[in-house]
Amino acid sequence: MKFPFLEEKQILEWKRRLVFWSGAVSVGVVAIFFAVACEQANALFHKLLAYSPYLPLILTPLGLMMIVFVTRKFFPGSQGSGIPQTIASLEKNESSEIRDRMLSLRVAFGKIMLCIAGLFFGASVGREGPTVQIGAAIMHSLGNLARFPRHDLEKGLILAGGAAGVAAAFNTPLAGIVFAIEEMSRSFEEHNSSTILMTVIIAGITSLALLGNYSYFGHTSETLVLGREWSVVIFCGISGGLLGGGFSRILIEVNKGLKGRMGKLMREKPVAFAGCCGVALALIGLASGNSTYGSGYIEAKSLLDANAELPESYGLLKMVATIVSYVSGIPGGIMAPTLSAGAGFGANIAHFFTSVPTGAAIILGMVAYFAGVTQAPITAFVIVIEMTDNHEMILPMMAAAFIAKVCSKLICPTPLFHTLAKNFLPKTERRLISSPYHESRRATD
Repeated sequence: MKFPFLEEKQILEWKRRLVFWSGAVSVGVVAIFFAVACEQANALFHKLLAYSPYLPLILTPLGLMMIVFVTRKFFPGSQGSGIPQTIASLEKNESSEIRDRMLSLRVAFGKIMLCIAGLFFGASVGREGPTVQIGAAIMHSLGNLARFPRHDLEKGLILAGGAAGVAAAFNTPLAGIVFAIEEMSRSFEEHNSSTILMTVIIAGITSLALLGNYSYFGHTSETLVLGREWSVVIFCGISGGLLGGGFSRILIEVNKGLKGRMGKLMREKPVAFAGCCGVALALIGLASGNSTYGSGYIEAKSLLDANAELPESYGLLKMVATIVSYVSGIPGGIMAPTLSAGAGFGANIAHFFTSVPTGAAIILGMVAYFAGVTQAPITAFVIVIEMTDNHEMILPMMAAAFIAKVCSKLICPTPLFHTLAKNFLPKTERRLISSPYHESRRATD
């Protein structure tokens, strides 16, 4: 159909806008589907636990072995969080072939299905990091169809898709924008601002229309009186930063490669290594009273609502379970498990500050540990503000987040996701080249 009153340039511009808007809506819809499916998978796993707490000793190892096998054979590039892959795709020197594979709809589909499977088998993973890669993949793929300018395609649309993924996953639009600026792109260009903003708005409206207006962890009203109570801010910032930095340092070192027999098993027999990780997850689950499985959303919310029956070691055990899940090689994020472990650490710290509201210490623990892991303090306090609907503690959360970042750098000098992104590219190239999918594509080219 031709429109004589529109010039060809205007028609192309409107075509791009329509594809852009439909992409933003698609990110919101897919994120919601993903969220509901993950919750159902986690619920089904806990129903199985009701039959026997020892069932994960068999189910989890077999499940992780299956997931790693399918990931490596059919969906290379979908393992892990998804944030490093998205950051790596923004590298200027990265080839378009690798970028197209990392942000393909095929990988996005595998990410969704295998992350859901991971939660069904009891892995300590979240869906928020994967949603970043999925959102970026959707926008990147639609951008190719609409023939967006090269600059927009390689930078703006990928950033916008990732930001929309965070916004839709947590129902935190402001955090989505901040995440894109602070974490995914260490430099922010005005050229991309409207692209990111509009994508987040449209994805957020889609989520709002389908799920309603809600806060991820409900509403909390805890406050801190300026003065002696602020000592908990400093303590949470230091401890959360050191623990978060230690967590990140472990993931980075393991990502470089383990030494000894375990390292050899990880390199040469990744499926068997995933089985060993599954056994470790089951044992951690038994030690925690079945509280370390899944994303940790239920446990963190129960701590904030002051009706939790969790062991004192919950924060530490959740941290270890998340490390084991990540190094196993399955697709899955660390954002939600990190917030949950931080809530556990905050609950521990509350015992030492009896004059401070327990909920306030838990919130500060979440912010500090998240900031320590990601070294993105602005994202940390903005995301927790929106998730808890608590604006009374903005200043304490900001202070704890920035203290945590400084302390985290003492143990882990480089940010986790950016370091993993740099290490991810060479491994991805080898996996893509050796994968059956790559061979079949070469045969048809």
